[in-house]
Amino acid sequence: MVIVMTAIVGVEQGGRVFIGGDSAGVSGYSLTVRADEKVFRKDKYLFGFTTSFRMGQLLRYSLTLPKPAGDLEAFMSTVFVDALRECLKTGGWARKENDREEGGTFLVGVKGRLFTVHDDYQVAQAADGFAAVGCGDELALGALYATAGTSLGPRKRVLRALGAAERFSAGVRGPFICLKF
Repeated sequence: MVIVMTAIVGVEQGGRVFIGGDSAGVSGYSLTVRADEKVFRKDKYLFGFTTSFRMGQLLRYSLTLPKPAGDLEAFMSTVFVDALRECLKTGGWARKENDREEGGTFLVGVKGRLFTVHDDYQVAQAADGFAAVGCGDELALGALYATAGTSLGPRKRVLRALGAAERFSAGVRGPFICLKF
């Protein structure tokens, strides 16, 4: 049985990206509130990960980040993903089955834009200006949708979405962290 963890929530607004995450580490029916954070800044990037703490450690401590250049969507889908694939392979995290390579899922903010990188290395950017990943993603997305167009600022929207995910998902637990870049 696989039980997933986490709510990672991101909002882009006014040329800034806000990413927040919870502190749950889940294995089966066991939950540990982790001190090592799932949301962090590195160079000119802001990350929030799910899938595995090992993958997050590789992103944080091993990934050599290329300098963003040119068409950002093209850059993220090629140069960034190539560096990511190499890092995850070298770190023993990438999986390969039936000639298909897989990594993990995370949010990344760069140059005021928010992207989701999925486990098949596709790079997505939501038209709504917000995204969420992890087992609490649907709950968080509902809260983000419900708070769009309100007077709440992006940090409060992220924290409200994380609170909704914690309230209704067994795999999400505070304390929460929210960083901006």
